Amino acid sequence: MPNKAYHETNRLSWNEGAKAHNSHKGDQAAFFRAGGNTLFPEETRLLENATDKNLLHLQCNCGQDSLSIARHLGGKVTGVDISDEAIRFARQLSRDCGIGARFIRADIYDYFAAERERFDVVFSSYGVLCWLSDLVAWGRGIAGCLKPGGRFALVEFHPALMMFDGEWQLKHDYMGGAPCELESGVGDYVAWTGAAAEIDGLLPGMRDFRNPFPGVEFQWGIAEVVTALLGADLRLSDLAEYNYCNGFKPIQDMVDLGGRRYAMPAHMPQNIPLMFSLVAERLP
Repeated sequence: MPNKAYHETNRLSWNEGAKAHNSHKGDQAAFFRAGGNTLFPEETRLLENATDKNLLHLQCNCGQDSLSIARHLGGKVTGVDISDEAIRFARQLSRDCGIGARFIRADIYDYFAAERERFDVVFSSYGVLCWLSDLVAWGRGIAGCLKPGGRFALVEFHPALMMFDGEWQLKHDYMGGAPCELESGVGDYVAWTGAAAEIDGLLPGMRDFRNPFPGVEFQWGIAEVVTALLGADLRLSDLAEYNYCNGFKPIQDMVDLGGRRYAMPAHMPQNIPLMFSLVAERLP
């Protein structure tokens, strides 16, 4: 069963983390009014058939990708996130830039239980799985949100990458889903990654951010993710691994490939998977 106590801990931590992340970002509304797009080619490929569809964006964070989907792919977009601060920012950004989208503040497990709307596409990306305490309930929830013939698309950092500490030493589990309590909570990964993290530049914002709230993460392996979706009667139609990751440099000596992509440093094996993507479909 989903652990709501852990989720509440993470809600408080993400509220503070979102404030720190957004403090580094420039005029987001102007960026979108000028036609800005935060999507990477990988998720654009997975969503290329989502034009004019009804799309649900789970764990949408502050809404930039949701608004990019709405502007560049069209259709009706609904974003859901547990963080009050993230949803507040997303709603304000939607109003300020004039791109319509609906944003709902909810633990996604509560959303699954309460919502009855069905979508053509469900989407989630980048740093989402580690906040899920129950993959079986997650898979069933996604299946319940899809129309017959609908599909779920995911782009995520690879669990192999998350096994390493900041010195490339193996430290963390690959799988199992055991809770790992983070005393430091959600960190300021935007500042950590640096200017290349943001396509419209990076402002100084908060300095030396310390989150007053802890967090709890869960490490899931690829097989556990796929099995949760197959167990919910979804059909896997696409699975890919990448030897680079997008938008986030968790270890400082990673190689900057440009385009906000990062790869393994020269002293490490080059074909360790750093990111993966998949598509799972609900049968008609």
